[in-house]
Amino acid sequence: MLRVIRWTMLGLVVLLGAAWLGISFTGASPEGRALETRVMAILGLSAPGPGGFGFGDGIGGPFRLTDTAGQSVTDASFRGRWMLIYFGYTSCPDICPTELTMIAAVLRDLGPNAARVAPLFITVDPARDTGKVLAAYVRLFDPRLIGLTGTPAEISRAARAYRVFYRKVALRDENAYLMDHSSFVYLMGPDGRFVDLFGPGARAADIAASLRSRAGWKN
Repeated sequence: MLRVIRWTMLGLVVLLGAAWLGISFTGASPEGRALETRVMAILGLSAPGPGGFGFGDGIGGPFRLTDTAGQSVTDASFRGRWMLIYFGYTSCPDICPTELTMIAAVLRDLGPNAARVAPLFITVDPARDTGKVLAAYVRLFDPRLIGLTGTPAEISRAARAYRVFYRKVALRDENAYLMDHSSFVYLMGPDGRFVDLFGPGARAADIAASLRSRAGWKN
């Protein structure tokens, strides 16, 4: 099931890219706009406006969560810094470790400019991912990663703001379960607004290059 979800979401990323290319290179062709609108509808996002590609419309927003030290934080706590946000969980068998390893590589690539980035790992499994569990987990990848948890309601609100899919999947052992979830890395600007989105398979070098270009960093 996890593999199906991942490939489904990756397919949507490809479709979005195709729609964007259709709009960019055909002068906002009707076919390109139709494809973009259909994919936007699948993701539950607003349709593109007259100005063109509108994928960022409606992504992001206020959240209140708890960090690994037990302190309450909000989206406003990270104003002035770029944010790389990933939703996952510590018991994730494959895609989460892969994506967090990639985010850690982005931070290394950025060098001193990494201090201007807040890399957030927001759990979709708050029942198991306490602050202590999250703290130990994120340290495995990079001590600069910021683990965030919260009540189920707080996690749900944050996930809805970022259009994140997740659900519990029971295993044969009634006490065991996995979490199906979408897998995107969100790049948010210092003002908290959506900037870019990276799907499974994105390269650390490409994300670091995107950050440098958008922020105007020389190295």
